[in-house]
Amino acid sequence: MTMSYRSHSSLLLFLVTVLLYIHHSEELQSSQYQNLLRIQRLLNFPPALSSLNKNTDFCSIDSSFSLTIVCYEGNITQLNIIGERRIPLQNFSINSFVTTMVRLQSLKVLTLVSLGIWGPLPAKFANLSSLEIVNMSSNFIHGSIPYEISSLSNLQTLILDNNMFSGQLPNWFGLIPALNVLSFKNNLFNGSLPNSVGRLVNLRILSVSHNQFNGTVPDLSSLKNLQVLELDDNAFGPEFPRLGNKLVALVLRNNRFRSGIPAEASSYDMLQKLDISSNTFVGPFPSALLSLPSITYLNISGNKLTGMLFENVSCNSELDVVDLSSNLLTGSLPRCLVSNSSDNDRTVLYARNCLEKPNQDQQPQPFCHTEAVAVGILPDRKNHTQVSNLFLSIGIIGGTIGVVALVLLIFFVIRRGNAKSKIKNPQTRLISENAASGYTSKLLSDARYISQTKKFGAVGLPTYRSFSLEEIDAATNNFGHASFIGEDSYGQMYRGQLKNGLPVAIRCLEMKKSYSTQNYMHHIELISKLRHRHLVSALGHCFECSLDDSSVIRIFLVFEYIPNGTLKSWISGGHARKPLSWTQRIGAAIGVAKGIQFLHTGIVPGVYSINLKIEDVLLDQNLVAKISSYNLPLLSNMGKVRHGSSSSRLKDSSINKSVKHEDKSDIHDFGVMLQELILGRTIKSRKDVDAFKDLLQASIAADDEARRSVVDEAIRKACLDQSLKTMMEICVRCLVKEPADRPSIEDVLWNLLFAAQVQDAWRGDSQSSDGSPGSPVQPPTLTFD
Repeated sequence: MTMSYRSHSSLLLFLVTVLLYIHHSEELQSSQYQNLLRIQRLLNFPPALSSLNKNTDFCSIDSSFSLTIVCYEGNITQLNIIGERRIPLQNFSINSFVTTMVRLQSLKVLTLVSLGIWGPLPAKFANLSSLEIVNMSSNFIHGSIPYEISSLSNLQTLILDNNMFSGQLPNWFGLIPALNVLSFKNNLFNGSLPNSVGRLVNLRILSVSHNQFNGTVPDLSSLKNLQVLELDDNAFGPEFPRLGNKLVALVLRNNRFRSGIPAEASSYDMLQKLDISSNTFVGPFPSALLSLPSITYLNISGNKLTGMLFENVSCNSELDVVDLSSNLLTGSLPRCLVSNSSDNDRTVLYARNCLEKPNQDQQPQPFCHTEAVAVGILPDRKNHTQVSNLFLSIGIIGGTIGVVALVLLIFFVIRRGNAKSKIKNPQTRLISENAASGYTSKLLSDARYISQTKKFGAVGLPTYRSFSLEEIDAATNNFGHASFIGEDSYGQMYRGQLKNGLPVAIRCLEMKKSYSTQNYMHHIELISKLRHRHLVSALGHCFECSLDDSSVIRIFLVFEYIPNGTLKSWISGGHARKPLSWTQRIGAAIGVAKGIQFLHTGIVPGVYSINLKIEDVLLDQNLVAKISSYNLPLLSNMGKVRHGSSSSRLKDSSINKSVKHEDKSDIHDFGVMLQELILGRTIKSRKDVDAFKDLLQASIAADDEARRSVVDEAIRKACLDQSLKTMMEICVRCLVKEPADRPSIEDVLWNLLFAAQVQDAWRGDSQSSDGSPGSPVQPPTLTFD
């Protein structure tokens, strides 16, 4: 009886336990199901979660590309939701979403891709303490990565690609030793890569492409497991990074590297892909890279690499793509890269070098030598040490003799040159110093110019004139290295100073076609008239001609020098200078809008399609915004200034009728600039423009707090909501798809002035916004000033 009673009691206890477990599991499953339904609702019922409506047993739902739910003992351990949303969710709260998500405490794998999630990532996300893999790519999450993420000690993979995260990458990533995949492609991170990344010994993939990182890459040589390193489209440099030898893919494209390629690169036996294109790497090209055991893709284009190639250089037979173009290579293309086989799919590019017997365009041999010297590539010191020592003593003795000889030689050349000049002018070049003196008065009195063109003196600049080459040489100290500002596809830019002390910027344009000075006069006349408070105005020009055929070799355009850098450099994003306040940003926008208004309506016919970028807007010493690029016709392939004939760009009075909505492309570009002013983020692509536009559109419909959460944090607390909302609304209107639906420049200006006056009335900022951030506020009248 006793045994039977005990057996009965044990059985009863077991049944009770089972029932309690079943009840608890049912409650747990029901709770998680409710959480999933709430997630579905917060995500605005994405198609990927439609199966939840048909099956309450979510653990048994068949996995698909768009939805995967994995359970263990009734708990969700893996949740993958992949949508197709390309715009932010309307009426979405990321705080509510994450609050619901963290109730799934057993989650180890979480994938939330292309769901329209937006807003700053809340710190409570780290309450999912079991997470091992996180992929939240292709959303609209912005702000910084919260410090609390560092507490996820089990985290192995973190993928946040194609979002809008910004700020510097935190140094605390070294606190997550299990990380083996770190991918932040196509975000807005800036600053340098933290040194702690070099301590992630388990890291296999590091991808930070398409951000705004800069500076030296930290030492990654201790990362023995690193296989993929993608740093392209940033501003890293100047030294080639220190790396381990197990790399499979190394992408350094489009950065600011300007060192040599280290010898150890030739020992990357596992390397399959190497792309170092669009940098300024110098020194000899290691031809051993062509024969690395695993290499299939090699791109070194767009650098300053030197060296002689030989026909007998060997290549890996699996090499599919080789791009050697735009370097300083000499010699012969290796035979292993030349194939006549019709079934060979290998791509080989090598144009714009100095190779012999090429099938692709090459530079003349002296070009590569000259360029190599220009970038400071000198002979190997080891091979010349003894020679240098041998001639050192001779040089000291000969130096004294040489100085005396040089003085005598200069004296002789001057005397001889003066004598020859009486018989024959030098054949090298002739400067047309007085080319502008033959200007017709037609444009000055043309009735189709409105009265604004008579007020050129109001911008406080000297009269436009012709300069001699001697003046240009003197202003730039003979185009010395210290005066060099930069170079683009249109030519080189130098800083100079005229004899009267006026600082200037001088653009040097190399002429591709042989034309006389008269062919350029209508261009010069137009440029001389484009003067306005909010344009970088031209002060003069200089023609350099050849005596052989009197054609123009080069044209120097002299502009006013604007000392305070670009508007972009004054917007937050890792720059050293203090970012502009909200009122100053509105003022800069008003200034640019007034410049565009003048170009559109201040002259007839108007100047359109100026390809405005925020980098093209400069700030003077008073922070007055000036457009520096406004479709100069002399810049090759830039011609969007409308004209009816080749003789004059100002004669076709029907031009505004022949091109529909031609002014609206500038309105769109202005809208892109407004995005950067509001968000403080760099716009890199059309995709960014659309994404940020959708983000602003969603913010307009949200509340004040949501609006402030998306703007540049440097101005977040200083902008009045009505002013901010007005700026967001006009920005979105500028970016609508149909040009006809975009506002006019006058409409844009009215809204900007309204935003400025609302802000000033609030008195949250003591500065005004009339286009000069330091000037008193003006009434909202639309003038050309």
